[in-house]
Amino acid sequence: MALQDGESDDGARSRLVTLAAQRGVSLSALSALIGRNTTYLQQFVRKGSPRKLEENDRRTLAEFFGVPEGDLGAQQRSGVLAVGQGSAVLAPTVRAVAPEWADIPRLPLGASAGPGTLPAEEIPSGRLRFNHRWLKGQGLEPAMLTVIEVEGDSMEPTLRDGDEILVDRTPRPLRAGIHVIRLDDVLLVKRLEPGPGGTLRVISDNTAYPRLERAISEVEIVGRVVWKGGRL
Repeated sequence: MALQDGESDDGARSRLVTLAAQRGVSLSALSALIGRNTTYLQQFVRKGSPRKLEENDRRTLAEFFGVPEGDLGAQQRSGVLAVGQGSAVLAPTVRAVAPEWADIPRLPLGASAGPGTLPAEEIPSGRLRFNHRWLKGQGLEPAMLTVIEVEGDSMEPTLRDGDEILVDRTPRPLRAGIHVIRLDDVLLVKRLEPGPGGTLRVISDNTAYPRLERAISEVEIVGRVVWKGGRL
């Protein structure tokens, strides 16, 4: 499947689309995985811009899908010519080492643990690095993860203003826990519990804030909070 010298990069684009469909991951999510804006890979596939994936981007995507980099446009050879004492010999190809770290994009959305914030444009403002082995052990896919910052005090002492949280956007059956949600057009981080009659309890860990009970249809679950980091 690897592209050979001189072969069109259309093969890399079609292969990327196929791999994304097989894994059930959007091009927008993959763009975020490599720290690009959400339309980056869509433009690569549909408009041919950029003409080729950059080496670091290609390596990250190949490692995520578990395929050779050649599938995504890297030129691969069975060996290289090495000139020795007056003769040329075929030296073995050096294999690339899979990256140890995953760079998870920070999105400047501000999940509010207080009054709530309006959603901002989802363009990464930086990246936070996590160990691939740790993520795998937690059952987490890097392309489905986002880091955002908590605003407000309604989730204290669990989450404090300025904490960063890792949000898993993988579709899963709902279970009790802390989630990022959209409610009444604002983004919130709250504890969710199933309620009676098709409702959800929307809970602030800070007892100074009231509990809410809303119909499930009124609550858009963005993702589950699976990690937090912040200052002591």
